[in-house]
Amino acid sequence: MPQAQRTAVDKALDLIEAVAAAPLPPRLTDLAEEVGLHRATAYRILVDLVRRGWLLRADDRYLPGTAVLRLSARAAHNSLTVLARPVLEDLSARTGMMVNLQVLDSDGSRVVDVVRPDRLAMISTLRDETLPVHRFAGPLALVATLAPQARGPYLDLARKAGHPLDGAAGLLADIEHAESTGFAVEYGRNEQFVASVSRAVVPVPGAPVCAVTVVGPDAEIDAERMRRLQEELAVAVDTLGELLSGPSAQADAR
Repeated sequence: MPQAQRTAVDKALDLIEAVAAAPLPPRLTDLAEEVGLHRATAYRILVDLVRRGWLLRADDRYLPGTAVLRLSARAAHNSLTVLARPVLEDLSARTGMMVNLQVLDSDGSRVVDVVRPDRLAMISTLRDETLPVHRFAGPLALVATLAPQARGPYLDLARKAGHPLDGAAGLLADIEHAESTGFAVEYGRNEQFVASVSRAVVPVPGAPVCAVTVVGPDAEIDAERMRRLQEELAVAVDTLGELLSGPSAQADAR
């Protein structure tokens, strides 16, 4: 689209989309070049986007802001849950475990849908609750996919709650492990005798859409069972990722 035909809204949305699609948090010069704007014009728009929470500035780079997370969380109750529901039901049937869907919020993750077998009625679904990153596998899986500069608010909340960040038992080690393996695992940290494993759906690096988490009695999940659960979970997340990216890919092809 020629620059003369672009409105102020077009330019702002172009910058937001460029930040979301970038494999690494971009700088001002990168963004201006990517969307075809003069550097000074791009800077003025970015200042407003940061002020309104649509973008976050970390040093000289830009990341999706909390407004994007809030918008994503609201949308999750609609199209995301409808799209993901068959995937959750299939995963629960194949594993015999409770399965939930979570989206990232400004202070953790929020459970937006749950499939729970009758035999696990004693385990709380935590539906519509916000889960902190230092106590649950779902938010841990999501935060581990963020760029390091974007993890600060979640680390601060854990620190204020008295949870250690450093050391073998610290949150940073948990994040590093989840980032390297692609899975976040939790045993009894929030609810005794309950274990969970989670994996994020990340169509664009650094911008997770949601996480799928398998939850069940820890007595049923030894090392071999955990390995099988991770295999089943990976298949489910890949399937959901394809569903989320399918319409976009079709639109690009047209």
